[in-house]
Amino acid sequence: MPLIRQLRLLLAATMAIALIGSVAVNASAARSYLLTQLQLKNNDNAQALALSLSLSLSSQQGDPALLELAIAAQFDTGSYERIHLATPGGATLVDKRASLERSTLGAPAWFVKMLPIEVAAGVAQVTDGWRPVGTLTLASASGFAHAHLWQGTLRSTGWLLFVGGLAAVLAGLVLRRIQAPLNATVAQARALSERRFVTVPEPQVPELREVSHAMNAMVQRLQAVFGEQGAQLEALRVQAQADPLTGVSNRAHFFAGLQALPLRDDAPPHATLLLLRVRSLMQLNRQLGHGDVNAALQALARALQARHTGLLPPGRLNGSDFAVLVHGPDAEAALAEVARHIDAVRSALAAWPGASVSVGGAAWAADTPLPALMQAADAALVRAEARGDFALALDPTPGSVRVPPLGEADWRQRLGRALQPDAVGVASLGAFPVVGRDGRLLHLECPLRLRLVDGGPLEPAAHWLPWALRCGLSTAVDGLALALALARSEADGQPRCVNLAPDSLRDAGFVAGLRSQLQAQPRAAALLWLELAEPAATAQLELLRELGRQLRPLGVKLGIEHAGAQVGGIARLYEAGLDYVKLEAALSSGIAGDTSRTSFVRGLVGTLKSLGMQVMAEGVADAADAQALWACGVDGITGPAVPAMV
Repeated sequence: MPLIRQLRLLLAATMAIALIGSVAVNASAARSYLLTQLQLKNNDNAQALALSLSLSLSSQQGDPALLELAIAAQFDTGSYERIHLATPGGATLVDKRASLERSTLGAPAWFVKMLPIEVAAGVAQVTDGWRPVGTLTLASASGFAHAHLWQGTLRSTGWLLFVGGLAAVLAGLVLRRIQAPLNATVAQARALSERRFVTVPEPQVPELREVSHAMNAMVQRLQAVFGEQGAQLEALRVQAQADPLTGVSNRAHFFAGLQALPLRDDAPPHATLLLLRVRSLMQLNRQLGHGDVNAALQALARALQARHTGLLPPGRLNGSDFAVLVHGPDAEAALAEVARHIDAVRSALAAWPGASVSVGGAAWAADTPLPALMQAADAALVRAEARGDFALALDPTPGSVRVPPLGEADWRQRLGRALQPDAVGVASLGAFPVVGRDGRLLHLECPLRLRLVDGGPLEPAAHWLPWALRCGLSTAVDGLALALALARSEADGQPRCVNLAPDSLRDAGFVAGLRSQLQAQPRAAALLWLELAEPAATAQLELLRELGRQLRPLGVKLGIEHAGAQVGGIARLYEAGLDYVKLEAALSSGIAGDTSRTSFVRGLVGTLKSLGMQVMAEGVADAADAQALWACGVDGITGPAVPAMV
């Protein structure tokens, strides 16, 4: 039973006992007072009546009839239970008694029985001069005393209830004041158990203040530790992946990411690899000086990073060459983005006279080998250099386009038709296994595929997802993928993983509907894994926390994919209460021959696992890379190398 409820019950029991005790003591005291007063009344009335009768007898020559008349008159005008006059020999002269109804008037029988008022009758001698006439016994009516006692008990009970009610209200306010910091402390402890950092104001209650102070101090220490670990990992990441002068990706990391890009389901359908070469770099060094040239290179790198919105950050291939992958939802958009990149570079280099670049590009396609792509881009760069400053030359070979170019209205129509819940045969889930070191299946990655043309193939998300996002259909896409995954898991009992778009998190109706859907399918819900891309997770941390709070009690596992570029925010990711992290394919590809990247991945895996998260690696295409990743401590891998392990 909760502590507050125990305190409330204790206060209620204490107040009830105090109320009952107060009423009992008050009634007992009032009864004692009434008994005393009745006893005095009996004695006084008996003496007064006896004296009156004696005087009457003396003045009326002892007429007995007058005695009965006087006693009857006294009995009728007073409140008496009995007036009895007996001769000295014991014979009854007069006997007046009240009826039963009169003797119990005004008080319930149970009250009379519980608090009886029994008083000895008053006794006095009636004489005629010196001659004794008889003994007078007088008993006052106790029914009126009971009525008075009953009314007084009711009034005192009412006042005590009123005071008790005020005390209960005051006690409730005090308990609420105590409960607020207690609830905050409990919520803080629960948040820590869910791997979320929260601090609470220290309450005024000394005992709770000490507990809150200790927990706040622990949270601050953990935040400091994770901040230091994040800084160390960021330093390792920069050492392994970044060019020391400009901060963009170094040659090895850029090519690793480019080679792993086709393995991602969100790979762009249309992209162009641009090679930018700073013209006459040695001459610029002599003309502007080494420091100014470095500043120009850094400005160039900043311009490329500022335009970067895609999956692969720009890289520096050597002293004068930079590379960037520019993409868009269609070929025209990709070419427009190429022009914007050149304009941005031109503006960045305007402060250094004589500084310019030549730009060569080749259309990227998922099925184009990397050597062939680089050869085409180099050839285009040679042609651009021959044309002059800021010249652009593109390789004429187009990338593979499996979906014909369409306008936004056509895309909206096709996607809307394919995303209908009752559509048959137009949507399907992929199944890419994620396995552990022992070959055991951890879950199946299930990207959604859509048939956009009747009789056509099921297209991967890379070909239609950019248009779905532009048309505002991301929640419909995620809803369909989740429905298919839950249905299949319900049927075969296998765990499945579905990727969520950032727009779905911002849709409160989507999250509420998802929770209701999972509650209706508890068996499948316990087999569901949900993940977001690292940039979306870090940008919408509060929404991710809320999603975890709502879905984790249903058994759903929550994680991020494509992780590695923002490891400096590791403490913030810890606060989200994630269950697992998938490292991006750029970290996995070629790790077996890269000692600096191996050190970075080993440190990152160790830190994430110390936070209670599972760590998996994406895009593992080589058995040697798989062994290197197992040596780094990852819990699972996915990619082309996995089928050979299962």
